[in-house]
Amino acid sequence: MFIKMIAKRHASQNGARAHQLLPLFIALVLALTIGASKTKAQVIDDLEVNIPFQFHAGDAKLPAGEYRIHVLDNSDLALMEIVSADGSTSALFQVRESDANSAPAKNELIFNKYGNHYFLAELFEEGNATGSQVAESRYEKVVSHESVEAQEHVPAHRGMQKGK
Repeated sequence: MFIKMIAKRHASQNGARAHQLLPLFIALVLALTIGASKTKAQVIDDLEVNIPFQFHAGDAKLPAGEYRIHVLDNSDLALMEIVSADGSTSALFQVRESDANSAPAKNELIFNKYGNHYFLAELFEEGNATGSQVAESRYEKVVSHESVEAQEHVPAHRGMQKGK
């Protein structure tokens, strides 16, 4: 009889723990689902673009020309690379999620313009209001205090995916 009473009490404690952990488990699954959907909304495809002016991406100064931009593998969508079409010039830059006022009608890069200096600021994919915002470099912070800001929009198109 004593053993039956202990077994009953142990079973009721396990059930209570399971009921206490269930809301925590549901919250965790929900958080992971929401986080995954936001992550997928950033720019993840390769983009090809012809940039008609000299510009800065991250800490690098790049000449006008044709470029391919892609997310670095295993970077959790936080690091991107821009490479010239001939492969001679490249730069890495950090990004984070960015929201547009509305979903753009085409793939595009947005540059901040200070005087005659252009800085890559944001990247968006067609039809997706969530894109990637480029982290502001120290040089951009200095230049931005010295002149008035404008923006330049440059259309881009999807490149071929790696491995396809």
